[in-house]
Amino acid sequence: MRKQITAAGGISHGATIDVLDDRAVNEYLDSVLKQTGKIDILLDAAGPLAKEYGNTKLAVDLPVDEFLVPLQTMVRSRFITARAAARQMIKQHSGVIILVTGSPARPHVPGATAIGAAFAAMENLTQNLAFEVSPFAVRVVCLRTTANVDSRSIQDTTALIAGQLNITKDQAMERIAHYNFLKVAATVQDTANAAVLIASDRARMMTGTVVKATAGAALD
Repeated sequence: MRKQITAAGGISHGATIDVLDDRAVNEYLDSVLKQTGKIDILLDAAGPLAKEYGNTKLAVDLPVDEFLVPLQTMVRSRFITARAAARQMIKQHSGVIILVTGSPARPHVPGATAIGAAFAAMENLTQNLAFEVSPFAVRVVCLRTTANVDSRSIQDTTALIAGQLNITKDQAMERIAHYNFLKVAATVQDTANAAVLIASDRARMMTGTVVKATAGAALD
């Protein structure tokens, strides 16, 4: 799975690498260190295609292999990248690791069993990792988003919903937007804005927590 991982160390530095390859991730972060001398922020938003994990399928109709896809890719990816960054951040006594999940971490829509299980695991990973690294002035925060309608995964999901319900893709988008309190569609830019806040000193007391940017779509 070749997906985007972004690490910042004085400058913005992004690359497309195999985030399931422990060695490749460590080599990438080593290259960032050689250029910048430190790693300030790491954000991993890699993920499989919606059709690969049976998004929109009810649990009783979901094949085991499809259920396992997000666990074997997203959870593995987050652990590999977060661990690699944490090792360096502990040495430098600073840094922020951001793990991105989505509203299915809390059940509120049908057909999201696989991705929901993976998101919940990633949120638990956030808390456990933060517990271990926060004494070294390293923060680990999870950003739980709602469906970003301009993202590849949600574009694919709305196409699946439209086909199943015999409605237009725009109508499927409206259905997704109405799951949140504000009744407006979230975008990738909304998620990026929240990530910037989390990474900034304005959020310096945030660690081991889930920042909920779902507009109420998923409540604890």
